[in-house]
Amino acid sequence: MDKKIFFMSVAAAAFYAPSLMAAEMLTGSTAFGDWRTDAPGVTRKITATDVAAPLATPSTANRSKVVPQPEGAKLLTMEGFSVAPFATDLPGARVLRLAPNGDIFLSQSRPDGKLSVLRPSKDGSKAEQTSVFADGLKDPYGIAFYPPGPNPTWVYVAMQGKVVRYPYKAGDLKATGPAQTIVDDLIVGPSHWTRDVVFSEDGKTMYVAVGSGSNVATETLGPRPADMAAFEASHAVGATWGKEEWRANVLTYTPEGKEKKIFATGIRNCSGMAVQPGTGTLFCATNERDLLGDNTPPDYVTSVKKGGFYGWPWFYIGAHQDDRPESGPRPDLKDKVIVPDVLMQPHSAPLGLAFNTGSMFPASMRGDAFVALHGSWNRSLHTGYKIVRMTFKNNVPTGEYQDFVTGFTAGDENVWGRPVSVTFTKDGSMLFSEDGNGTVYRVSAKTASK
Repeated sequence: MDKKIFFMSVAAAAFYAPSLMAAEMLTGSTAFGDWRTDAPGVTRKITATDVAAPLATPSTANRSKVVPQPEGAKLLTMEGFSVAPFATDLPGARVLRLAPNGDIFLSQSRPDGKLSVLRPSKDGSKAEQTSVFADGLKDPYGIAFYPPGPNPTWVYVAMQGKVVRYPYKAGDLKATGPAQTIVDDLIVGPSHWTRDVVFSEDGKTMYVAVGSGSNVATETLGPRPADMAAFEASHAVGATWGKEEWRANVLTYTPEGKEKKIFATGIRNCSGMAVQPGTGTLFCATNERDLLGDNTPPDYVTSVKKGGFYGWPWFYIGAHQDDRPESGPRPDLKDKVIVPDVLMQPHSAPLGLAFNTGSMFPASMRGDAFVALHGSWNRSLHTGYKIVRMTFKNNVPTGEYQDFVTGFTAGDENVWGRPVSVTFTKDGSMLFSEDGNGTVYRVSAKTASK
């Protein structure tokens, strides 16, 4: 990124007197910031050593109020790109997935619980047709096509309690048969009701993400199993028990819903998953715990290692110990905690991510991941409410991320959009959903890369 002085977004400037920010990259405590320091191109790098001590600042409840787009407010993106509505009037717009034929599938979790299909216009700029593929669903969220490749025969939908699939062929705008229940043993409530589903590149493994039922297991674990070693041998290192058993994990099944296993644990809420093209590596966008202050701990996006333990509820961001779990400390796990790849502003709530493999964006962005930050509630000044770019080098995250689309904040209290999910279309443009006002936006490059 060229060295330059960044001004805060136009949308923010309408509500807050701007200050100049001269930085090529924000690091250390400066990288935490808040919505007032957001602007396309601003890059941040947060490391495990930057994590603030618990309650270095008070824990603050500051929920955003979603309002209609204020007069004069607009979204900003980086030079050479444009952002515009792709489809509107989509209440509860959540996860976006690209069908191989170019249609866009969208889960609308609440209030109605349905799966919709958005068919792009010939120039890709708008959804020229919207159809309800299936309805009457309980909090549908994750979507996946199976088998991987150009001719899937099923579309899978993950929701509270289960994963179902519908028969599918390219171009279907409505389900041609009833849902088949593939998995029926996912934990239902409380809290973290979203369930994402993706397949490995070879189609042999189905990954299902299940978030925790609590903030930090203060009331849901109960006494430890009598033989902890035997319990963890049959589950995974750092696996939880009681009401949190089989939660805060990524699970695996066969495509037929058999052979349930824990792939990785200690991930408080993997809200969104994506498999990195070419490497087959699974990535999770994760909401970390709350009530430890403005800057503790960072949320994160990370590659997920088989058998890996990521800390919840006893540790966060490596060996930072949390003393709150009712089961007491687990010092035996301290050296087993994996530090996530990319730490993001605390409480930003990353939900969805997608890898850019197309040819519309500049070649320098090919292979990077783009992440939707839903926005904070447990912070004195809001963070999130934007789309960021997570940079890679040789298929490995650099640890940095860059503001890509900003402007949804409207002062210290109001927002007019809450980003949820990201996908890339057949023409290489990017779509992202937001569930505040039910809109899907399209980001296109003004000149396609060569």
